[in-house]
Amino acid sequence: MSNILFSHSYYYKLDPKQWKNKTPFPPLGTLYAASLMRNKGHEVSLFDTNLLDSPKEIQTVFNQNTYDYLVIYDDGFNYLTKMCLTNMRVACFEMIHIGKQNNCIVIVSSSDATDHYEAYLKKGADYIIQGEGEITLEELIHSIENRSSIENIKGIAFKNENQIQVNPTRSVLLDLDQLPLPAWDLIDINSYKEIWNQSKQEFTLNIATTRGCPYKCNWCAKPIYGNRYNAHSPEYIVQEIAYLQENFGVKRFWMCDDIFGLKPNWVQEFNKELQKRNLQITYFIQSRVDLLLKEDTIEALATSGLEEVWVGAESASQKILDAMDKGTKVSEIYEATRLLKQKNIKVAFFLQFGYLTENQEDIQKTIQMVKELLPDNIGISVSYPLPGTKFYDKVKDDLKLKANWKDSDDLDLMFQGTYSSNYYRKLQRFVHKEYRKSQGFDYLKNLFNSKPTALKLKGILKLGYYIPSAFWDKIKLKTLENES
Repeated sequence: MSNILFSHSYYYKLDPKQWKNKTPFPPLGTLYAASLMRNKGHEVSLFDTNLLDSPKEIQTVFNQNTYDYLVIYDDGFNYLTKMCLTNMRVACFEMIHIGKQNNCIVIVSSSDATDHYEAYLKKGADYIIQGEGEITLEELIHSIENRSSIENIKGIAFKNENQIQVNPTRSVLLDLDQLPLPAWDLIDINSYKEIWNQSKQEFTLNIATTRGCPYKCNWCAKPIYGNRYNAHSPEYIVQEIAYLQENFGVKRFWMCDDIFGLKPNWVQEFNKELQKRNLQITYFIQSRVDLLLKEDTIEALATSGLEEVWVGAESASQKILDAMDKGTKVSEIYEATRLLKQKNIKVAFFLQFGYLTENQEDIQKTIQMVKELLPDNIGISVSYPLPGTKFYDKVKDDLKLKANWKDSDDLDLMFQGTYSSNYYRKLQRFVHKEYRKSQGFDYLKNLFNSKPTALKLKGILKLGYYIPSAFWDKIKLKTLENES
């Protein structure tokens, strides 16, 4: 059997916004692939790039050992890898180069490599895995080891006599429980805990209960797991939670599914399994407002330990939601927020500005919704054209000078929108300030209705900053709006 060095090409330090948060998650997708190959008898090692400074550091691993394969297998559960940030692409190219210098067969599996396989093959990669990768990787290495043909292996792109050959796509894995638990033992958990300590938040690990998303928001790409939705059983996930509690003392989890708990009755069964094994956890998820309103979903989530839910609110303009093919109603955002708060579940909004046809009326509706509903957190971005989406096809002719952000704080509007990139950068800061200002006023109004906390007192004191700052931002926005 072969000696495989697994790695990936996401470096938190090359993404300043994410590194500033100090809440890094291990490369879960990479751990799944490494676990399967180890289960098949191969010797596996992990070069985890998340907390490192430079791709050049991988050479230190090659100085210590010899490997047959370098498998750069990105974490497809990390939404940031979908965005194909140029910093990470350049890092991956450097790793490919170093791998070839050390006589490795280099295999790459990532969203960016799936979309731009020619560029990666040109940089020296031997094989590109397109889409979900574990079974493809197993078959590929088995064929290479046995010197058998790779012509019929689904889900790969490679050079065949100086011509690029792209094999048919592979169907996604239906029975996720056939995969062994991720190889968590390969991770230096303490190094992650040290970073999380700086964030002042409870240490959290990432778990994926599902793969794929059946919804068809026309700006969202699914290059790895596609539009099919498949789920681990509640028993499998609870077994993983028990392992992580026992071995690493972890009690808080980020369920990094695109949509958590979509399968009917899954959340209810998950709750029962946790009770059966007497496991007490807290966790946070991503979901949809329409899904949360079904049956007793919120009740089951609250009972099982849900702490916070991030919902793709996107906009408070029904016109924009419909243009996105979002499939949700503004009224559902309001109702789901109300019910979640009743259960003391924190609710956070993903907001998106800059979508095609957006105007001032749409923008103001979204700002007003934030001020009225006062979510516990907000995340703001501008519309980002991802290859393979209807939205990308609509704006691709504008992507001549720039097709990717450098990092996740870039916020460059890469197509011809209603306003300029400078306008949307300023808008992002303004909305955050309006949100904090409204939050501070709410704390002040209810100061004597409940025990004041340090967080609330701090929010009130910061009104002295947010009130004048938001005022001047509003003036600047008006100027930028008129210049567009």
